[in-house]
Amino acid sequence: MKAFTKGPLTGWHFTAIIVSFFAVVITVNLIMARFATSTFGGVVVANSYVASQNYNKWLDAAERQKTLGWAATARQQADGRIALTLAGATEPGVTVAGVARHPLGRQPDMALRFVATGPEQFTSETPLAAGRWKLRISARNAAGQPWRAELDIR
Repeated sequence: MKAFTKGPLTGWHFTAIIVSFFAVVITVNLIMARFATSTFGGVVVANSYVASQNYNKWLDAAERQKTLGWAATARQQADGRIALTLAGATEPGVTVAGVARHPLGRQPDMALRFVATGPEQFTSETPLAAGRWKLRISARNAAGQPWRAELDIR
């Protein structure tokens, strides 16, 4: 076989080609596995079985939350603070707090407190750095009934 070589294709040539091929494949797999594990920003529970035991309680809490009829939208203002509209939260005494999480974990989580600025309107006391964030909101009505949501901030 002399199509692309000046000499014959020997067993050593073929061995070098196979070893080189697998070396490249293994190297790429190791690099990709390293990137996958070092950039994972997901939440993992310590014990999946224990978490599964609370699943029905979480479903019941979600149904109770729906009875409030609230819906949230958020946007970042020019000064970096978050403007939150909590549609349906017209009663006085609603308290709102939140945690901003960077989706890839490149910046630390930031706790946010919100103050009422009008009917159904709340603004964070501290600014948030520019970029993409996941905002987990926790609100309570005057009776103490909890309400939670997760929003994207871009």
